[in-house]
Amino acid sequence: MALRAGTYASAIPPLALCNYILLQSSGQPARRRADFADMNFSIKTTSPSQAQVDLLILYSWRGEKAETLVPNNLKLQSSIKEAMTREQFRGDEGEYVDIYTKGEIEAYKILVVGLGKEEDFDLYKLRKSIAAATKKAKQFKVKKLAFVPHNSWYKKFEPELVGQSMVEGVVLGGYKFLKYKGKEEKEKNIELEDIMFLVTPNKVAGMEKGLGIGKIFSAATIFARDLINEPAAVTTPTYLAKIALDLGKKAAGQIKVKILEKEEVAKMGMGAFLGVAQGSEEPPKFIVLHTKPAGAREKVVVVGKGITFDTGGLSLKPAEHMMTMKMDMSGAATVLALFAGLTHLKPKVEVVGVIAACENMPSGKAVKPGDILTAMNGKTIEVLNTDAEGRLTLADGLSYAVGQKPQAIIDLATLTGACMVALGQEIAGMWGNDEKLNDKVKKASEVVGEKLWHMPLEKEYKPLIKSDIADIKNIQTGKYGGAITAALFLEEFVDKIPWVHLDIAGPAYEESETTLVPKGGAGYGVRTILQYLLDLGK
Repeated sequence: MALRAGTYASAIPPLALCNYILLQSSGQPARRRADFADMNFSIKTTSPSQAQVDLLILYSWRGEKAETLVPNNLKLQSSIKEAMTREQFRGDEGEYVDIYTKGEIEAYKILVVGLGKEEDFDLYKLRKSIAAATKKAKQFKVKKLAFVPHNSWYKKFEPELVGQSMVEGVVLGGYKFLKYKGKEEKEKNIELEDIMFLVTPNKVAGMEKGLGIGKIFSAATIFARDLINEPAAVTTPTYLAKIALDLGKKAAGQIKVKILEKEEVAKMGMGAFLGVAQGSEEPPKFIVLHTKPAGAREKVVVVGKGITFDTGGLSLKPAEHMMTMKMDMSGAATVLALFAGLTHLKPKVEVVGVIAACENMPSGKAVKPGDILTAMNGKTIEVLNTDAEGRLTLADGLSYAVGQKPQAIIDLATLTGACMVALGQEIAGMWGNDEKLNDKVKKASEVVGEKLWHMPLEKEYKPLIKSDIADIKNIQTGKYGGAITAALFLEEFVDKIPWVHLDIAGPAYEESETTLVPKGGAGYGVRTILQYLLDLGK
């Protein structure tokens, strides 16, 4: 796109993954939903009063006066002030007031969005405020809109982070999974066309860089959301393997992909993974992705839980707890999405992605409570509950990761309901054996606005997973501390390598719509790990 006076386009090329082709389980290609492939983002130094858009979006702190929102335009100040007074707008978070400009500026309409108290504002709330305004714009059925970042944002955050957050707010807040909806429902969905960010010239370079990063982070997150939202009849282990292979083909040599079949996995001694897989007719797939850009100084392995459907096995789940279990491969979706994003970001970090993909099904062949499985690292596991299956597949995934001799291992898993009891549905739990790695992952999560909480890896709880007849058992003695003992179980398979475990059972899948995530798959963790890898590669 050619640059015009006052207009700045991202230096990042258009994202191929926005038009990524997903393979149906039948093998027939189906075009991936592109979400913002047709959306034109731009940064302009145009005065807000000169922006020729359908909607101009302004932001107000609690108690802020209309005069500061549109300086040098007394008529418009008066209109905004009157609207604020009539609608009792105070600038609290979640408040809005819209004003027709009556030709006093180029924009047809203004939307003023409340931010609440300035001291409480962070990058998460910045994204929320952008997403909320985007949803409002769609209600107004506009096509072209312009955001005016509040000047005070640049005092709190670098322009790069402002730009990144604004793009992510627009795209992630506007996401909908409509693949299986009818034509009428699809036509109701208003797609925005032109999105402008109006800034002063000294903020352009940083905003431009953030715009490029935000587009990649958003596209990668959508990639994961679409995979999670697909029915389990589609996202089988074989399907995930095809997605990985297709990523490798499209990456033009940047990504190497290896798919280990059941026989190869058995030869490597992955008895824990195969124990879970043996109850299903679907063949298991052990998926490995690898990228090593020039100049890479560190190696990180990211392991994602890949249970493509979880019935609980013979320890069968109640029906109401099984309805959303297509999301039990959210960790795997995150790993695949990471590699879709890494091909564009190219941080100087060697990254290996590991997914032990299978279904957890009840059948005459299924693993039984009381069985003993042997993991790849030689540890024996007494299976007392077949619904604690994710940690079994991760045991072999983490053991494989250790063999890659990385500087760090990170796993993401929808692992325990206990973590949701502790932290709710919006916050992931984080456990780790290395404080420096813990801090780096936590810092990355704060930058991208994905909530997580550092939980204790309490060594005194280890006897709770000690088995009478094997090395360890897959559920703890007693009913308390289940998320901690699950993390302690996983620690048995990481050797002494710095490791972080993210239990994403809560935020991986939204039971009801939020500002940034509609009901369904969230793609949680994609942006946190991408940010961590970017920071590591600097």
